[in-house]
Amino acid sequence: MDLAEAHNFAGSWVQGWNAHDLDHVLSHFADDVVFTSPVAAQLLDAGDGVIRGKTALRAYWAEGLRRIPDLRFEVVDVYVGVHTLVINYRNQKMALVNEVLIFDGSLVVQGHGTYLGRDANPAGAATR
Repeated sequence: MDLAEAHNFAGSWVQGWNAHDLDHVLSHFADDVVFTSPVAAQLLDAGDGVIRGKTALRAYWAEGLRRIPDLRFEVVDVYVGVHTLVINYRNQKMALVNEVLIFDGSLVVQGHGTYLGRDANPAGAATR
């Protein structure tokens, strides 16, 4: 992935999130995606913060949108690695968050929502 592709991906990703269009956001993810988030650890019954599969990821993010109806992201910057993209963004609470996405081809197979410690809670951070 080059820088132009990374910016295009991030633009599509943030557009989907800001429209609360989970089908659009999830179209970038593989069916067997694994996603981790400290916020998920607090919101989900399982509590380990690991979401396995697109169906479970949809359920988690749908619950997040239900709990945070004003959810909105603003991309701050994009970082490109080998098969890896990091989207640095601000959420609706102005907290800085990093989304670390690992690709196999054009689809995300692993994702990690990462927060500053004080922002990794449902009241203080978006459910990413």
